[in-house]
Amino acid sequence: MMADMIKKPIVLDVNNMMADTLGFQYGIAHAQVDEYAPFAAAANQAVQAARGTGWLGWTELPYNQEEIVAHIEKTAERVRANFDTFVVLGIGGSALGPIAVQQALNHLHYNELPAEKRGGPRLYVEDNIDPERMQALLDVIDVKTTCFNVITKSGATAETMSQYLTISELLKKEVGDKWPEHIIATTDCEKGNLIKLAKENGFDLFYIPGSVGGRFSELSPVGLIPAAVCGIDIRAMLEGAAAMDERCKSDDVWQNPALLEAVLQYICMQDMGVNIQVTMPYADSLKYMADWFCQLWAESLGKNVTRKGMACNFGQTPVKSLGVTDQHSQLQLYTEGPYDKVITLLKVEEFRAESPIPHGCEQFPDVAFLGGKSLNQLIEAERQGTEYALTKKGRMSQCITLPQVNAHTIGQLIYFYELATAYAGELLDIDAFNQPGVEESKIASYAVLGNTSEKYQKKAEEMAKRPAKKDEYIL
Repeated sequence: MMADMIKKPIVLDVNNMMADTLGFQYGIAHAQVDEYAPFAAAANQAVQAARGTGWLGWTELPYNQEEIVAHIEKTAERVRANFDTFVVLGIGGSALGPIAVQQALNHLHYNELPAEKRGGPRLYVEDNIDPERMQALLDVIDVKTTCFNVITKSGATAETMSQYLTISELLKKEVGDKWPEHIIATTDCEKGNLIKLAKENGFDLFYIPGSVGGRFSELSPVGLIPAAVCGIDIRAMLEGAAAMDERCKSDDVWQNPALLEAVLQYICMQDMGVNIQVTMPYADSLKYMADWFCQLWAESLGKNVTRKGMACNFGQTPVKSLGVTDQHSQLQLYTEGPYDKVITLLKVEEFRAESPIPHGCEQFPDVAFLGGKSLNQLIEAERQGTEYALTKKGRMSQCITLPQVNAHTIGQLIYFYELATAYAGELLDIDAFNQPGVEESKIASYAVLGNTSEKYQKKAEEMAKRPAKKDEYIL
């Protein structure tokens, strides 16, 4: 039966978003969606027309990487044969995607498994620069048996390149002239510091297409290399993405799941003041898909100017949650707090394990009833309970069902969210592919550190004029 589930489509169920279910005070009317149908069709046409150009290179990743995938698979085989540990040095889109896919598709305690059961090296993704974190990593790995994948498109990402400086110096001390054999570089194909370092030192080198931004890069070598090294079927991931792409070719909002998702969230944001989207997976395997989605949605849609230059403050705040865990920490707010949230439940139809609940505690009826059932039944009952509680209180929710968590369905889910994000950007008439707010923070950070380039010096001068802090507000 599981074999039959591998390529089944994921399913978007929006019944509990609609006025038919929630009533017109709280839900979205079918006719309201129909009103936006011409705009939705135009959004799809705009995305389709721009495929593979500008910042939409990610749309072609399911189709144009045959030689790259073969190279990745060969490199992954070499890494598995020669290294005990594989470390990703990256941040943002260079880290969140690899973390999410590893959590989804490999054993939940992958690193703790003995090597013969893992079938690949231990994986660590170093996505922060907490000074204690690098030391903690070095306490649990042996650099002499570790391969490091340095991922930065610009080659100037301060967080990643500071890690590179630390690791490269350590490798030179520990393994001598063979240190470049321990590094794989993933970077821009034409410009930047890392490509120069890679060619100068002879690192294995993979390219991030110039038309693929960081948060849309999981299906490029950014995400495919760590996945392949850890034994994940990257071809199936790309096949799943292609299958979702085919489903989303239609201009009909009621036939294109990613387009329907974009229209519903647009109505939430623009017409209903529902400016928070909570992603709540009911599977630990999907926990970090919520983290990955948070960056994709927030960085793409949080904008203060339209493409026509008109001032705006658009965006929907993504929040990560986990069922069942966060029923006991967040659900009270979602069911009885402000009407400013839509909850996206992620459901798994068939888990990869069956966990029966034994009989026992017969003297306690409120425990004994669980005997003979399974954790599979319990987690789905909890999901249904959450869905019902939200609906009863007039709170919008939707459910995305994965027939099974596998490489094909994860590829579908990634591409679904990427398309929905692109469509939403079209509907909002914003640039969904830039991040000026992030750049402002970076420039200010480098100015604080004393970068002597002109733009950083100017920023330092600007920052020097900011209001002084008052002691009375510091307790």
